[in-house]
Amino acid sequence: MQTLFVQVKCELGRVYDVAEQVIESVDKVSEIHSTSGQFDLLIKCYLDDEEDIGRFISDKIQPIDGIRDTYTIITFKAFS
Repeated sequence: MQTLFVQVKCELGRVYDVAEQVIESVDKVSEIHSTSGQFDLLIKCYLDDEEDIGRFISDKIQPIDGIRDTYTIITFKAFS
């Protein structure tokens, strides 16, 4: 199982709309948090080991209406 976090920058005023679209249309999403700073949302995803992370991001996350930018963090080991 691969764990990754995707930081999402949304169009102004679209954070809640984008979060709802992610919940409705993207399986593999574990959690979505609103954040302050450079990005608006933090999405935690679990992908199967053989699943292509780049294709998942480009096909499932980035096309969502209202998303302006993404930044993906790939994790290696969970300590607790």
